[in-house]
Order: sequence, then C-alpha cells, then structure tokens
Amino acid sequence: MTRLSGRIVTPTGVVPGHVAVSDGVISAVETGGAHDDRSDIVVPGFVDLHCHGGGGHTFTTGDAAAARGAAAFHLSHGTTTLLASLVSSPFALMRDATEAYRPLVAEGVLAGIHFEGPYLSHVRCGAQNPEFLRDPVPGELIELVKAGEGAVRMMTVAPELPGALEAIAFLREHGVLAAIGHTDASYDQTLAGVAAGASVATHLFNGMRPPHHREPGPVVGLLSSTAAVELIADNIHLHPGMLAFAAGSAGPGRSLLVTDAMDATGMADGQYELGGQEVVVADRVARLVRDGSIAGSTLTMDAALRNAVAAGIPLPDAARMASTTPARLLGLTDRGAITPGLRADLVVLDADLRLKQVLRGGAPV
Repeated sequence: MTRLSGRIVTPTGVVPGHVAVSDGVISAVETGGAHDDRSDIVVPGFVDLHCHGGGGHTFTTGDAAAARGAAAFHLSHGTTTLLASLVSSPFALMRDATEAYRPLVAEGVLAGIHFEGPYLSHVRCGAQNPEFLRDPVPGELIELVKAGEGAVRMMTVAPELPGALEAIAFLREHGVLAAIGHTDASYDQTLAGVAAGASVATHLFNGMRPPHHREPGPVVGLLSSTAAVELIADNIHLHPGMLAFAAGSAGPGRSLLVTDAMDATGMADGQYELGGQEVVVADRVARLVRDGSIAGSTLTMDAALRNAVAAGIPLPDAARMASTTPARLLGLTDRGAITPGLRADLVVLDADLRLKQVLRGGAPV
C-alpha cells in the first residue's frame, strides 16, 4: 500500500490528510495530521482533451511511435488521461491515424482521438491549413467511426457549414463528442449546433467570431448554453482576466483546462511544423510563418493549473476543471477525482504548485 500525505484536493474541498492507494485504486482518503500552508498538495491526475503533441513528438501525422512519445511527455507533467488531437488533414491521413492509434487506445496509452477539423470555417481557420478545409462529408464520418471502433472520441465542427448540423447529430448518435470551434457562426447558428448535439466548445474565444453587443456570436452562445468550454490557460491565448471571467461564467462543472500543445512543448525555440505549415516558436509562443497566427501552445497541464489559480480561480475549482469535468465529459467515471474506489491517478505538487510526483493507476511515473 502507498500513502501520499499533504493537503488533499477532494471533490468537496482541500483537506489535510493522506491518500491510501492499493492495487492501483484509491482505497481511502484519511483526514487529519499536521499539515501547514507549505505542505505538499495532492490533486487528481490531469485529463487533457485537446493536445497535438509535446516533447518533440506529434500526434498530427498519425505515427504511433511519435504518439507514444508525446503521451509519455505529457504523462511526466501529470496528464494521466489524454486525447490525441489531429489538425485538419486529407481524409487518407485521418483514416490511417485512426487505425494507427486504435491499438494505443486499447492499451490505455491514449484515451481516444480528437479530430480538430477539417470541417471548419475558412474565415476562422487560425492555424488550420486552409488547403484541407471542407464541408462535412457523411461518408468520411461513417468510415472514421467504423475504423475507430470506439477510438474516435471527439471532433470539432463549424456549425454554420452546409451539412454541419447533420454531422453533429451523427457524431452524437455514435458516442463521439461534437465540439464547436474555428467558426464564424452567429449566435443562433451556434445554439442550433448545441441543439443538434454539440457539447463542447473548442478553445473558447480562439478561432471564433468575436462577441458583439448586437450579434453575440459563438462565444456568448456557447457560454449561454449547456456546452462545456475548453480554456487554454497559457496567458497567451487568453488574458488571465478573460480566463477567470469565462470560468466564472460557465462554472467549474462546464469549464475544461486544455493545453492545445504542439510538439514544440518542452523543446527549444525554433522552427517546427503543424499540418503541413511552418511554425516558429519564440519565447514560448508558437506562430505560423505565413501570417503570424497563434499555432497551438507550448503549455503543459501542470502549468495550466498554476496559471488558473494565479488568475484567481480557487484551487478546488481549477483541479475540477483540469481533471473531474473532462473525465466526466468523456464518460470516464473511474477517474478524475480523489475518491475511494477510483483509479489512483494522482499528482503531487509542492506548495507553489510545482510538480513533484505523478502516479498513474497507482504506479509512479
């Protein structure tokens, strides 16, 4: 049996005590003991629904070895559950990546595949390669879902495109999270997407028509809906004040911290590639060479948690946004919180929220 001591972030708050782990499962949360404000902090393992790579490895090319490397890098930063996100791509690459990553999902290295595109708005494409954008193709969706055998877990769609509402409904009916993103949709078109079955906002604010008081657009539409909202807490995609505002508006039960990380995460500044486009990373910021658009991030989930708390979000809420809420959205009821009976995915932080130790299924990383 393993015991972790310190300030334990449980679903009901922060309590001094111990977490007991046996056979890969949290066997008990014991309160009490002498712990002060400089004691270690134990939070649930992070769940990242939007990640393109890290540590010099990418998910975007469909290479299984690279995917293992990226997953291992983020695991070392506390991400114990991860979706492999691809960018807009030719269908052949999407199909091949699905088949390549399906064994990794079965093995538990990945929790599934997220296709960010290619059914996105040209106007709001951001760092997506405009060469590969297109309207939804029913045959592609059918083949991907079939080939994935449950491995395809999320897809980002712009709801204003022809056939988009039908695509969203298809995804929902087949157990795939439909996300709204890279969209120039109006407020009404956004709500129509949610009504059709969309349940997630892909990196809220980024890659979206900005709000206006006479046309609220997708940002206000999504915040006003039942959809969960992804928030990139790197202080680059979102100002800390906007991060706190969005999290306060949606609440921790609908807010998700994500990285949107690319392969440059954890690596030196320099030149990289994303979806067939050249990217330059300088002082942590990744931008497309062609037009300067922000191209993903170099964020890890432990840093996202620190930034969220620094923005004024209470630690229990930030931990919920980084773990519990995304796990529940994926339907993973066996993890995402420090509760007896759940899988022992745990992250130990020091008093300054710097990572000290990671356990996945009770095993030290």
